[in-house]
Amino acid sequence: MGSWVRRGDHNIFFNVFTLLLCGAVAGVVVAAAAFPVAAMSGLTAKAGGDAFASLPSELKAFSAPEITRVYASDNKTLLAQFYDEFRSDVPLKDISKPMRDAMVAAEDRDFYKHNGVDLKGVARAVVNNSGKSDAKQGASTITMQWVRMSLAYSATSPQEVVDATEDTNKRKITEIKYAMQVEKKNSKEQILERYLNMAPFGKQTYGIYAASKVYFNKRPKDLTIGQAAMLAAIVRAPSFYDPTTKTGYDEIRQRRNAYVIPGMVEMGAITQAQAEKAKKEPIPRKVQQIGNGCVSVSNNTWGFFCDYFYRWWMDRPEFGATTFDRERRLKSGGYRIRTTIDLKATADARERVADLIKEKNKNALLLSGVEPGTGKVRFLVTNRKYKLDNSRNPLSSDPAKRRQGVKASYPNTVNPLLTGGGDITGYQAGSVMKIFTLIAALEKGYPLQYTIKAEKFYRSGYIIERSNDSACPGTHFWCPQNSGGGGEGVYNMWTGFGRSINTYFVPLEERVGAENVVGVAKRFGIKFRDPEDAKLAAPGSAQQWGAFTLGVSATTPLDMANAYATLAADGMYCDPTPIEQITTRDNEKLDIGKPHCERATSVDVARAALDAARCPVGDRSRLGSCGGATARQVRGVVGHPVFGKTGTTDKDRTASLIAGTTSLVVAGYLVNPDYQAHRDRLRHDQVNPAVYRTLADYMEGRPEVQFKRPENRKLVYGDQRRIPNVECDSLSRARNRLENAGFFVVVSTQEVDSTCPAGTAAGTEPSRRTVKNGVVVIQVSNGRTAQPPPTGPATPGLPSVPGLPSPPR
Repeated sequence: MGSWVRRGDHNIFFNVFTLLLCGAVAGVVVAAAAFPVAAMSGLTAKAGGDAFASLPSELKAFSAPEITRVYASDNKTLLAQFYDEFRSDVPLKDISKPMRDAMVAAEDRDFYKHNGVDLKGVARAVVNNSGKSDAKQGASTITMQWVRMSLAYSATSPQEVVDATEDTNKRKITEIKYAMQVEKKNSKEQILERYLNMAPFGKQTYGIYAASKVYFNKRPKDLTIGQAAMLAAIVRAPSFYDPTTKTGYDEIRQRRNAYVIPGMVEMGAITQAQAEKAKKEPIPRKVQQIGNGCVSVSNNTWGFFCDYFYRWWMDRPEFGATTFDRERRLKSGGYRIRTTIDLKATADARERVADLIKEKNKNALLLSGVEPGTGKVRFLVTNRKYKLDNSRNPLSSDPAKRRQGVKASYPNTVNPLLTGGGDITGYQAGSVMKIFTLIAALEKGYPLQYTIKAEKFYRSGYIIERSNDSACPGTHFWCPQNSGGGGEGVYNMWTGFGRSINTYFVPLEERVGAENVVGVAKRFGIKFRDPEDAKLAAPGSAQQWGAFTLGVSATTPLDMANAYATLAADGMYCDPTPIEQITTRDNEKLDIGKPHCERATSVDVARAALDAARCPVGDRSRLGSCGGATARQVRGVVGHPVFGKTGTTDKDRTASLIAGTTSLVVAGYLVNPDYQAHRDRLRHDQVNPAVYRTLADYMEGRPEVQFKRPENRKLVYGDQRRIPNVECDSLSRARNRLENAGFFVVVSTQEVDSTCPAGTAAGTEPSRRTVKNGVVVIQVSNGRTAQPPPTGPATPGLPSVPGLPSPPR
């Protein structure tokens, strides 16, 4: 042993030894050094009496803190690491022999001779420390030092930590007894390995793996004699022997060259020639900066995904009852975590975003990608740097925040813009929310073929403030209209969804019940983080939330990507997850974070809804006719069967597109996250290409997979009813007959050629059959005979309303 005591540990063992020998003369002490350890045990027993005998002889089981490493889905690329103490255990065989020898030379030269307590060292310490010298010696062996650290790490209360580390006689006696027991049950190699993996080396590094990385950026097995001697020299007093400071550099050089390396020669570990060479090895004045947490991700593009992982972990009760417990587990548990992030998809998505919008743009283009059937989050990207330093960010575009000096979120931010959390509750995304009304209608028995006569303005039964711009003139009823005006006509779910007709979906929501629509959204994972949204979505409050179908609720791209992915997964909602596999330091594989899925709607409802959702993105329905699209180019660019929806909010304050296949769903939002009441008009020509090009990149080279049809045909065609023949009836008689047959009747405002008298019914559209409660349009005759139609067999029941397929016969 023979090492000088660490600074701050002066006189510890002298006090203990005085207690043990009760004033015995130094000559007795020296003589006692010749006795075996049993003699020391006897002395200790006499001195400590029953107190010593009553001490437990077994250390509590414990695990020293270790680094948790987080990897990409390839299980090779390190994303980030989390730690309170930068430490990672390595076996002794992976630690160079010079490092093992150097540590013994520095801290305990009689390590291989004593049985845990070095009596010669005790004697030297007592004789030296009883004098007037300021250089006090200690007598803690490597085994005793390891015991001390073990007691601190196994502490379960603050008091136990104090007891394990304070300068008291009781603590030293405790260490002695534990050390002797440790030596009985463990080999010297085992003890040295544990010590090397726990010793402090300064710079927030603990254990030889961390020290090798930080000081020399190499593995412990590759350390040279000079490097090993320098590291061993640090352990005595890491702050004092810090080579990155001027005084520390000189001190560590002196201790390495004058004490540790000569000690290695004295032990026979190295030759004098090797020692002289080792003394000439350089000592680093700078050390490696080791990243900690998501702000230190290996590639900044991965920062927002890493942040999502961290927030996911902190929300999981499996890792502790409190957020403190969970963070401690993450930063000390030594886990190996394989995440779901697809690095290629992430890089492609970030490139697509960069092609369309700059990092210094106040608007954020947010892209999220989710795998259907698992909930695995494949990427989260935006035109922002994931960075704490916002000193160069301009002031917020929100006038109120600007007056308070609040910074904007660009170009640097660590806010969870894509996933929500903290102050981020989400963004209104517009008509992408209509999917929930469509699903609720299918669940209530309304088929895809269900028709509604949409008006330019629709007077709903939903009550709002009279002063609201959307109120019907002179009333408190909500009167929505279609984006851009117009849009009148008869629509079904294919055509209404394909062309995003507000005045189709609001009356459909009324018939289904807004509370049922909100219920579907909840089952599909919508969180309602905004307090006002949460109130409206609460049970008993949603009946009057008519505007919900038009997308006034705050959502995130991750929410909506996963909701649409539920359709592609045949109605199975899977909790979004960043986890492929969590493995403990003991190589135990945990099930936490694995796909957790439950049925959100029936298989047939999901397949029927998805068939309608093919229309907005330019794909062809397999069951009906789309009659229009709002993002027609998606199908052509992706080159695979696709589904999805566009969304635009009032005054174009946000623009969104969701597009997906059976393999991936991508949700893109273009928003101003700092000030959602802005006056800019955000364009689809930025968000749409980012979404469909990212999806196309992901699907390149993958086999084409077609969406499946529902088996329940009633979800498509409904309860078909025969339409009475009203040709040449008066309009009033024709209306009565059709209404009595259970149809919603509309009289056309345009006349058609017919042999019937002018002003009477020339026929209906459709003419033979349609769904129960569906729209039937009475065609009005102008009294002029039309040209005879081409001869040929009639096709009974063929509807001519756009989007209506031939019903089954």
